[in-house]
Amino acid sequence: MNFYKCLVCGHAAPLYDVVDFNKSCEENRGHFLPLSGHAVYYARCSGCKYTFAPEFSSWTDQDFLEKIYNADYIKVDPDYLDKRQQENANLLNNFFGIYRMHLRHLDYGGGNGTLARLLQGAQWDSVSYDPFPQNPAQIEDFGRFNLITAFEVFEHVPEPHRMMDNIVKLLDEPDCMIFFSTAVSDGLIKDNGRLDWWYAAPRNGHIGIHTTQSLKTLGQMFGLKYSSMGRSFHVYYRNFPPWAEQLTKV
Repeated sequence: MNFYKCLVCGHAAPLYDVVDFNKSCEENRGHFLPLSGHAVYYARCSGCKYTFAPEFSSWTDQDFLEKIYNADYIKVDPDYLDKRQQENANLLNNFFGIYRMHLRHLDYGGGNGTLARLLQGAQWDSVSYDPFPQNPAQIEDFGRFNLITAFEVFEHVPEPHRMMDNIVKLLDEPDCMIFFSTAVSDGLIKDNGRLDWWYAAPRNGHIGIHTTQSLKTLGQMFGLKYSSMGRSFHVYYRNFPPWAEQLTKV
């Protein structure tokens, strides 16, 4: 049996299952792409249960641009350009809007910057940064922030620790928060099962599927506490900020 090293906790991660490269999240809506014939193998950690595709660790930015984040990407994620950004802006305004004058916000992995622009229009001090592809801007030059968001980012990165290192170095002290979204696979990817959960979708670039335990472990490695608001939304923090009080009501 082939074993890999878990990209989160370092435990042994045996091969778990294989899916076609064209498996996409749109299958959850009943839309299926033709089979590509490209087999994508996923391994699953024996410790934190992080499920990941080792193949993508060797891909270059150009590989991702040509094979995943190309002109056809909108077919497998039609909401990413506008709809999801507006929903996320509404969410942040509902949770933190009353304190926006006290916040300096960074949207990490923000793509074309739509979310930051929407928040700027609501009088937020908000900027966007996306390290992909090969952003020439130095992330350290952005300064520090007390609120960093990362919506639908964690499942896309081939190097979780590098991502966290980038984000954590931008956190202001002491009351700061990382508010992020990624769906966790708790109970949906089972031992000795098959990788048939819709969110495990290589065509969408979903190359690392977290569990509650893997997110908690990843945060602890960077000195952060972890809390979750269900299957999709999560926070990291050192001291729970008083301006985040609305989250305690969820």
